[in-house]
Amino acid sequence: MDTPTSTPAPHLSAAVMRASWRRWLHVSAPRAGPAWLQLAWTALLAAALALGFTLLAFATTAHTMAQWQSWYAWSGTYRNNLIVTLVIAFTTHGLFALARRARGPARIAALQGWHRYAFFIGTPLLGVLIGWPLGGMLLNGDPRVLLSFTAADILSMTVMSALVCGLLSTWFALRHHQLVAEMRANDARLQLLQGQMEPHFLFNTLANVISLIDADAPRAKQMLEAFTEYLRASLGSMRACNSTLAAELELATRYLHVMQTRMGQRLRFEFDVAPGLDAAPLPPLLLQPLVENAVKHGLEPLVNGGTVRVRIERLAGDGPASLRICVEDDGAGLDAGGQRARPRAPGRADGAGIALANLRERLRALYGDAAVLRLGPGASGTGALACLVVPQPRA
Repeated sequence: MDTPTSTPAPHLSAAVMRASWRRWLHVSAPRAGPAWLQLAWTALLAAALALGFTLLAFATTAHTMAQWQSWYAWSGTYRNNLIVTLVIAFTTHGLFALARRARGPARIAALQGWHRYAFFIGTPLLGVLIGWPLGGMLLNGDPRVLLSFTAADILSMTVMSALVCGLLSTWFALRHHQLVAEMRANDARLQLLQGQMEPHFLFNTLANVISLIDADAPRAKQMLEAFTEYLRASLGSMRACNSTLAAELELATRYLHVMQTRMGQRLRFEFDVAPGLDAAPLPPLLLQPLVENAVKHGLEPLVNGGTVRVRIERLAGDGPASLRICVEDDGAGLDAGGQRARPRAPGRADGAGIALANLRERLRALYGDAAVLRLGPGASGTGALACLVVPQPRA
């Protein structure tokens, strides 16, 4: 398989656009997409507001059909409104960015009642009071235009700005509640998918122990002891939302020890992990399904078994840093695994494909299109190679 050598070029997929839009609307939503996309959403809002102000201006000042049909009048009025609204919008954007940095997203998201309305109405209002005069100065090209504002102008500007900010804040509040509900539903779905991984592995391991009890009781005992060590290492984090690469590597190693107890010298494994990645964040149970797939479908069916190789490195390209996790085996290969008939005990569900299908669903729920999972033949043309590229959060 042709494996990537650098971070995949970022592309504005529908999932990335939706995640970036959520980030723009919801201060505590995770970062998504390029940083300039947040500015693009602000510019789009300014363009829409400029169009609304232009329509309002024509509705209040245009008295003849000729005025309504004048393209020159429309373009000139829209241009003036656009310049001012862009200055206001980016000033407000900067104020929110400063507040997010000073107070932190969690404290802002926790605001309730009048504190929340005061913040989300007061900040845009301050942006208007700063941006409107600056926009007028930029439009006229003369700083002395600020001196022409009368008390009546300032009062009318403040009242209109408060009205617009109140309407926008109400709309944003409704969208905020909707996004919170969507995020909670997505978290529940992730917990369900993650929970499905546990009985899948537990069932397979206990079935292996049962198969060894009559044939080789000492090995069954040894396998059960190795399985107990795995549970001791994993039960504390199985239902957690976050983990680290070091913890996931430990779980994968425990799993391989369990399987090595059953397969003996038929199973060998190697780890090649770039230094400094132990604390890298990684959702739980992303690595183990790849290792389990390599053992169950690649090596276990072969008389001589084989080797599982795990290679992990950090990719740093033009976009955000990513973690690339590759699991390779020199076993039966993808075609043989897909065509092989798997025996099934009476009353036992066939788990073929559950692990990878579950993994793809979790990746889609966590990262949208930003995570990549590729399957193909091994580097030597035999066995299978699974490479997973997971975005890493910005520092």
